[in-house]
Amino acid sequence: IFTDELIFPKDFPQLKNDTFLRAARGEETEHVPVWCMRQAGRYLPEFRESRAGKDFFETCQSPEACCELTLQPLRRFPFDAAIIFSDILVVPQAMGMDVQMVAGKGPTFPEPLKEPEDLQRLQVKVDTDKELGYVFRAITLTRHKIEGKVPLIGFSGAPWTLMSYMIEGGGSNTHSKAKRWLYQHPEASHMLLKMLTDVIVEYLLGQVAAGAQALQVFESHAGILGPAEFKEFSLPYLRDIACRVKDKLKEAGQDVPMIVFAKDAHYALEELSQSNYEVVGLDWTIDPLSARERTGGKVSLQGNMDPCALYAPKERISDIVKKMLEGFGTRGYIANLGHGVYPDMEPENIGAFVEAVHQHSKQMIKQI
Repeated sequence: IFTDELIFPKDFPQLKNDTFLRAARGEETEHVPVWCMRQAGRYLPEFRESRAGKDFFETCQSPEACCELTLQPLRRFPFDAAIIFSDILVVPQAMGMDVQMVAGKGPTFPEPLKEPEDLQRLQVKVDTDKELGYVFRAITLTRHKIEGKVPLIGFSGAPWTLMSYMIEGGGSNTHSKAKRWLYQHPEASHMLLKMLTDVIVEYLLGQVAAGAQALQVFESHAGILGPAEFKEFSLPYLRDIACRVKDKLKEAGQDVPMIVFAKDAHYALEELSQSNYEVVGLDWTIDPLSARERTGGKVSLQGNMDPCALYAPKERISDIVKKMLEGFGTRGYIANLGHGVYPDMEPENIGAFVEAVHQHSKQMIKQI
């Protein structure tokens, strides 16, 4: 039940640990901050218990449920940031598409976009407060309940990733239906990407107004594009989102670090480091040292341990983390996985990962 104070995005408890925000801006820290994508996830027994028998998107629409799921991993592990529990597909829903989470299959669109004329089915002007207000309320409630322990990250899917879901109707190995649009219907593709960009900008600004202290944009399907397609159908929109969000925040005298995570887009590291995001997130297929060289110190980096390394014994996890820290260096760096935590992973191993990052980085910083 909401008490009145918890509804309003003001008078939040003071932030006690700003390590993540300082690292995002390239400032000095006492240790390397760490969080995990999908840290609120099925690997936690308490998460499975909270979610049991409930519809996925109904959970997303309950501020109280999202707040509880966001806070669960913080009770177990000394993470340096929390990310609001939600899903990237709430944006296509807000634009009028039906999305269901089907057991054993994942997200499914019963009526995907097939031809350009299907764009007429989409709501062009989306009132984000009305359609996505539940996410904003979840952020505000969580900011109060997190009691200033760590910063809260808001997020959105990126336009190309959302477009590919909307056309494929769910997950896909080849993304050939969505890519067919890029080659057969480039104009309609740009129209859809622009519509998505407009909604995402409003959505991210609404999250900051609600209390989000950092923002991450997930271009999860970047790797399915080649360099030329990425430069035409992904990068301009990623840049546009960062520029427009930052311009609006600047008007309000706000400054919120933004992270771009374009999975498997190694070919575009240089471009991503010049796309107006403070932080570039990396997947595990990129060598830390070469990522540093290629981004030329322009941005902070986030990542990039192979999630499957969490299946290793704890001592091995510690060694892998140490090596990763040596590659990235301790300044302008946020430790994370190269993708999300998988449901069958042991919570203790996530704990070992977090502990190794803190322990090794403290020693390394002392030696500087």
